[in-house]
Amino acid sequence: MVATFTATSEKRQYNRWVADETMEDFALRFTARRARKWSYGRVANTAIGSISFLALEAIGGAITLAYGFDIAVTAIMLVGLILFLTGLPISYYAAKHGVDIDLLTRGAGFGYIGSTITSLIYASFTFIFFALEAAIMALAMEFCFGLPLVLGYLVSALVVIPMVAKGFSKISAFQTWTQPLWVILHITPFILLAFVGFEFENWIQFSGTETELKQRSTILMLGAAAGVVFSLIAQIGEQVDFLRFLPEPKTQADRRKWWAALIVAGPGWSILGVLKMLAGSYLVTLALRFDVPLADATDPTRMYYT
Repeated sequence: MVATFTATSEKRQYNRWVADETMEDFALRFTARRARKWSYGRVANTAIGSISFLALEAIGGAITLAYGFDIAVTAIMLVGLILFLTGLPISYYAAKHGVDIDLLTRGAGFGYIGSTITSLIYASFTFIFFALEAAIMALAMEFCFGLPLVLGYLVSALVVIPMVAKGFSKISAFQTWTQPLWVILHITPFILLAFVGFEFENWIQFSGTETELKQRSTILMLGAAAGVVFSLIAQIGEQVDFLRFLPEPKTQADRRKWWAALIVAGPGWSILGVLKMLAGSYLVTLALRFDVPLADATDPTRMYYT
């Protein structure tokens, strides 16, 4: 007796869901060649969009407020260079072989325990920065719309879920549509400042609030400021999560595009990160000049509003 199976609409829907989720499994660990179907520009755009968080301005503002212009800028520039140099080989091998930071650590000879520790560091870094960014967004919604902080935290925590539920395909689409708007909103304040005139003198002469400690040990203060910026070194793990989807180059022209996308969206994140931290460093002194309270001066919302 031969059993007869009927393909119901529910079963068809389930099969489509399974096929879709199987494709999105490549968002974890190894990325097969057949999953690298997006253009170089789209992958690079998605990867570089991951550093749009305003925590960079907050970090730049915080270390400037504490240690002053000279130490903050020195720490930002020095650590930015180190981040670029360390990020280049990591991005190259991750994109070439389609592996994430976990498999890259294991392939480098650190074994299962090493890759587990790397994943723990990366996950902790991601959770902390998501929490920081959610807090910044909640403060922005409270300042602009009067939304209570508790509701702001809830909205900031939940709104990201539908954006990332479908993996790279939906994230890249979201980034493609919103990236131009983000760029316009981000540079508009500085265009306006260019018309009214940048006042760099107050920024350059700002000595910070830790002047007594700074006089006793400048090197110690530089190390403290650099340590704060060094916390960003794990960001390269998020960059390679996207760079793994770069398609393999087939021609010499493709190879140039591949390298351009790799450098811009891989170690190149540190260049944009440095610029954003320097922007925060400048804006915090501008906020203080317009009588923003010291406790609120490092809030990116207050920085850009001022």
